[in-house]
Amino acid sequence: MDTRAVVTLDGFVDATEVVDGVNVHRLEPLTRVCVRTCNSEYRLIVSSDGGVVVQGGRFFEEPTEAVLEGATLNGGLLKIGWIAIGMRMEIRDESRRVVTSPVRRITTDESRPRDVH
Repeated sequence: MDTRAVVTLDGFVDATEVVDGVNVHRLEPLTRVCVRTCNSEYRLIVSSDGGVVVQGGRFFEEPTEAVLEGATLNGGLLKIGWIAIGMRMEIRDESRRVVTSPVRRITTDESRPRDVH
């Protein structure tokens, strides 16, 4: 995905309509999601309250209760509740907001792996 072309709300909507990803809000509680970004690997477990328990990267060395805010291109606009190939995850815990490097691969208990093409 060429993120330079997305400079308007309409452009963001168009770009995120065709992106491959996972809507975490539609997953069953206790579903495990593994996400490989350009720089790190994250393991998430979906909570029954709509949150996640996340571990991975340099900010979540231990399992941490958090909210997956969604997928973002550069921290401006957000596709709420999504993890998407080529976009960054935005995760918030009680003390900070973390924006990851772009997602390269997503696997869940419920599906086959999704990769950057």
